[in-house]
Amino acid sequence: MRPRSKTATPDLPAPLRRRRVSRSRPRAGAPVWLFDLDNTLHHASHAIFPEINRAMTQYIIDALQVERAEADRLRNGYTERYGAALLGLTRHHPIDPHDFLRAVHTFSDLPAMLRAERGLARIVAALPGRKFVLTNAPENYARAVLRELRIERLFERVIAIEHMRDRRTWRAKPDHTMLRRTLRAANARMADAILVEDTRGHLKRYKRLGIGTVWITGHLPGHFPTTGRPHYVDQRIRSLKSLRLGTRSGRQKCSRLTRRTKP
Repeated sequence: MRPRSKTATPDLPAPLRRRRVSRSRPRAGAPVWLFDLDNTLHHASHAIFPEINRAMTQYIIDALQVERAEADRLRNGYTERYGAALLGLTRHHPIDPHDFLRAVHTFSDLPAMLRAERGLARIVAALPGRKFVLTNAPENYARAVLRELRIERLFERVIAIEHMRDRRTWRAKPDHTMLRRTLRAANARMADAILVEDTRGHLKRYKRLGIGTVWITGHLPGHFPTTGRPHYVDQRIRSLKSLRLGTRSGRQKCSRLTRRTKP
């Protein structure tokens, strides 16, 4: 999930421009938490990711008239190369991006598919500083999930994939230009940002920009690596409870992460 000016960046979509949530200006040097959504704030691998993957593959089959194996290859390859399958599809094929996002993020019973940590709202609310959601998913889906989890009000903004694009192209995590522009529009310093994310590739690329990194592993599928701590990860946690300020270990971990944001 940068510094703020009174004049909005010209090429930013309207939803990304500053929306006041408080009359008081955040104090300088306060941590700026950038929370990924899927497999970070909720357990997407339980039911949502399998359904999204199925819908993406079927959409590619129908739109490009290819076999299932080729559709899976394109979906996985574009996700690995660009951070989101959408970017590869729009760059290399005549895909309507808005129709694609709508089709693959429509669920018959979203509440029944959601799983999340107990006490999630208390955990997020207890963290000091500003909080944003930074997700490669579309806004309607992201907000629907946050509403069901009853945590939407805790975030200053939801920065979804529609807000990451510029005049020339669609962008997504882990794009450097997008993150710089996003933080600048939010009046947040790169040095104050802490990304909480399950995807190691995103953490690795963004660590090069100087932000804090938290790798959360508790919702990852069993075949994903979840042990060890790569050099680009400041903290590895299984649960967001590990950041809870009400416990000694939580205070220590949060202190280590936020100490670097002091002027």
